[in-house]
This record gives sequence, C-alpha cells and structure tokens, in this order.
Amino acid sequence: MVMKFEDLQVFQRSYKISLELHKASLDFPKHEQYGLADQIRRASKSICANIAEGFARKRSQADFNRFIGMAIGSADEMRVWLRYCLDLGYIAEQQWQRWRNEYEEIAKMLQGLGKRVDKTAV
Repeated sequence: MVMKFEDLQVFQRSYKISLELHKASLDFPKHEQYGLADQIRRASKSICANIAEGFARKRSQADFNRFIGMAIGSADEMRVWLRYCLDLGYIAEQQWQRWRNEYEEIAKMLQGLGKRVDKTAV
C-alpha cells in the first residue's frame, strides 16, 4: 500500500486543528476578519499544505526538508497569533493553552518526520 500525506498523523492533527481554528476565528470581531483572523486561517492551513507539498517531493530530501521546515515555521507562528488572541480577549486561557500545546506537539512531530524521512521512504 502506498502511503499518502493524508495517512500521516501530523497531517491529520494539523488539519483538524486548522478546521477548529477556522470556525472559531469566524466569531472574532468584524474588524479582525481581515487581520488577525485571516492570518490565523492562512498560517494554520499553511501547515497542512506544506506537509502535502513536501510529501509530493519526498524523492528529494532537500525539497522535503524545505517544506517541512516551512510547516514547522507556521506551527511556531500559530503560537504567536494565539498569544495575540488570548491577550486581546478573543479566546479564553484554557483554549489558548490547548491550542498552543497542540501546535507545539505538531512542531515536534514535524521535526521527527524530517529526521525520519530519506529519499526512498515515507
């Protein structure tokens, strides 16, 4: 059986939280819909997209690592945007902690994926 990017646990987790954040960000104040809310939606989706694109290029270790690195950067970026959401009062501290911890775990999983993959296997 050929493995697809959708089979990766890190993709599944990042996709699930991206959907959750997309829905939650729709409730942010109207003046944030083209600012912070839009940035959150784009950064969270970027993780999923970079996993998929990197997976498609896994024959080249350098290309794969570049896309995984961008996904890690987006996961770290999400932790910054979530801090803004907390400090601006758009989310509760419990929600911030849960989402922040999930993005921290996703970044660790991506780091592990980058170390595990070689030119012939994923």
